Amino acid sequence: MLRVGVVGAAGRMGSQVCLAVEADPDLDLVAAVDAAGAGAAPAAGRLAISPERAALRGAGAEVVVDFSHIGAAMDTLEACAEAGINVVMGTSGFGPDRVARARELFPGGPGRPNCIIVPNFALSAVLAVRFAELAAPWFDTAEVIELHHNAKVDAPSGTAISTAERMGRARGDAPWAADPTTDEVLAGARGAVHPSGVRIHSVRMNGMVAHEEIILGTTGQTLTIRQDSYDRQSYMPGVLMAIRAIPGLEGVTVGLERVLGI
Repeated sequence: MLRVGVVGAAGRMGSQVCLAVEADPDLDLVAAVDAAGAGAAPAAGRLAISPERAALRGAGAEVVVDFSHIGAAMDTLEACAEAGINVVMGTSGFGPDRVARARELFPGGPGRPNCIIVPNFALSAVLAVRFAELAAPWFDTAEVIELHHNAKVDAPSGTAISTAERMGRARGDAPWAADPTTDEVLAGARGAVHPSGVRIHSVRMNGMVAHEEIILGTTGQTLTIRQDSYDRQSYMPGVLMAIRAIPGLEGVTVGLERVLGI
């Protein structure tokens, strides 16, 4: 039975992870950490939340799941690397510099802990990005619209950035068709241009959870790939898969694709 700790346990995602871990007969929730919720009980109701990451080592956690914020998440990586604890990282905001730092902290090798950084745990989202990657070489234009709840602090989402990166790599040296727009009446109306050439549009709206629409077009036809997460429960199967898989990975893994074998 894997011993699991959760950082960000007082938040909406962290409390859901606590519930999911406690409901899994193969996992044991041994620590819940959140500076903002110290002394409170997580949604699962069995463990009081500790304000200190030292509780993770003290409880003998073998895997830590982090759904906090990016500054705290980097502290989690540092603490877990030092303590020899595997990390499943679900916090948004891991750009190339932070991924590079994670690789320094988790170089892999016998007896060393591993880390998986996952932009999106929803299996439908992982598959949608893979489908877009497969389609990208066959179309001339592509744009991504990502839609999230109005409490999300970063834009674009990590999933949208990953989508654009992977679509660009799938095209190799083939450029996307030039944008014909010559007069952007309102600045930003055409979205942000990712280095791959794919435009990304971000929506933040009350009532939403997490959604992505990838639109590809070529002569006389379009392809739309749409993914919707209506509830945070949609992430839990992916989180549990990552927890079980992390001891068998090597160093730092980015994305859930390797776990799914795609």
